[in-house]
Amino acid sequence: MISIAALPRICVALGCEEVSHLERLALGACENGEDFLEVRLDLLGRPDAGLAVIRRVLRRHPDTVVLVTCRRKQAGGAFKGTIQQQIEILDAAVDAGATVVDVEIETAEVAPQLLQTFDGRALRILSYHDFERTPALHRVVKRLQKIPADLYKIATAAIKPSDSLRVLQLPSAFRRQSLVVMAMGEVGTPTRILGPSRGAAFVFAAPAPRPAARKRGAPVLKAQPTAPGQILAGDLRNLYQVHRRKQSTKVYGVIADPIAHSMSPVLHNRAFRAKRVDAVYLPFLVQATKISDFFKVVQGLPVAGFSVTIPHKQRVMRHLYSVDSLAKRIGALNTVYRRRGKLCGTNTDAVGVTVPLEKRIRLGKASVLIVGNGGAARAAIFALRDKGSRVTLTGRNPSRVRKLARNCGVQAIDRSKLDGTHFDALLNTTPLGMYPKVEGCFFDSHMPADLVFDMVYNPLETELLRRAKAAGRKTIAGLEMFIEQAAAQFEIWTRETAPRIAMRNAVIEALTGGNR
Repeated sequence: MISIAALPRICVALGCEEVSHLERLALGACENGEDFLEVRLDLLGRPDAGLAVIRRVLRRHPDTVVLVTCRRKQAGGAFKGTIQQQIEILDAAVDAGATVVDVEIETAEVAPQLLQTFDGRALRILSYHDFERTPALHRVVKRLQKIPADLYKIATAAIKPSDSLRVLQLPSAFRRQSLVVMAMGEVGTPTRILGPSRGAAFVFAAPAPRPAARKRGAPVLKAQPTAPGQILAGDLRNLYQVHRRKQSTKVYGVIADPIAHSMSPVLHNRAFRAKRVDAVYLPFLVQATKISDFFKVVQGLPVAGFSVTIPHKQRVMRHLYSVDSLAKRIGALNTVYRRRGKLCGTNTDAVGVTVPLEKRIRLGKASVLIVGNGGAARAAIFALRDKGSRVTLTGRNPSRVRKLARNCGVQAIDRSKLDGTHFDALLNTTPLGMYPKVEGCFFDSHMPADLVFDMVYNPLETELLRRAKAAGRKTIAGLEMFIEQAAAQFEIWTRETAPRIAMRNAVIEALTGGNR
């Protein structure tokens, strides 16, 4: 029987209705280098049909560790049989070669003696799930401890950022117990990346999509996560390098809502790896009303620094020990860092704007039209004014545009009056054209500038840039701005020169479907 210490750190969770689908996913995961699989027998149309899959997979990949689950419907699974039938299927799965079994607390409390079936034959996981919230966790642990098992698994729904912190703190609070812990949902993403470094035995992952047949151009075999918030196994291993993280690894991240589209984790994790910095960069989904709660996570992990984007660039300022003069003038920031343990803020969006532009034009006395009225627009206004540019502001909301222009001391122009105007450069600071709504564009026809700069970097060529090129204009892709502002962040956090080429390649690979 395998020991807990010998378990791999990443377990790929496989669950689907068809046996053939399950087998292709399992074999595909093994061929991708994964060596720990969870087989969700309860999700199959016929749970007992999964036994043959386990045998075939282990014949071809005998070193693979197989965990089997046949969760009853009453506990959030799909198995409709009796407890006795559930145990019989799990028992048969162990005979087929599975070395780890997962039994939910609801079953074990009704028939605790049934767990003895696996004593000495397979590791026994006793699991607790709450798909609606993260309750008082010490009570959950005490409930689980009443029934002997080799491992205890706790999976709860993360509603706010501090739920993730409480889950991550569990393994150190119960050192005598071997735990598998996770907070489900996108808010709980940090627990899936940091869990093993905080004492969790392993973490569950989603399988990578795989061709349904071994033919070129074959359709992708869809693989739905078996729980909310699961991360692709390849990302846990290659992007976040979960198996290499330690308690001492520095934690950075980005806070936003939404967060799934962000390329910042791809960029910064590649940068840390290129410079051999022991750090990991996480996506933190933080709703506008949860910013204060997030700072519990910042102090509790602790977080060494983080990027700030929509909708937090202004709200976050009141939570910091100090904010530099540039960020104060702009009234928004995008970077938080620690100095002597204190949280400080700055704005690197400014250099992200000026550096790409200065490679093409002289900003002194240049006329620049800025589209937008948010934090990015404010940063661009002050950055360009400091360089001597004449700035004009426009946007979709005339009243907000006029208010921002008045506050920043620049001119405002209604979009209906742009046809008769011309500028040296045009800068889009809005999310128009950003993935997935890639068809968005502020300008229908007339492109009122010689140089068009779009701060949107996903997709690499936006609809605005495509139209600008068609009109014979020079263009700057948002990737340049993204790299420059991120490089400045990296240098603030690490005090090392940013590996710009590696950062750029990482984003391009991610956006074009290349390997990370």
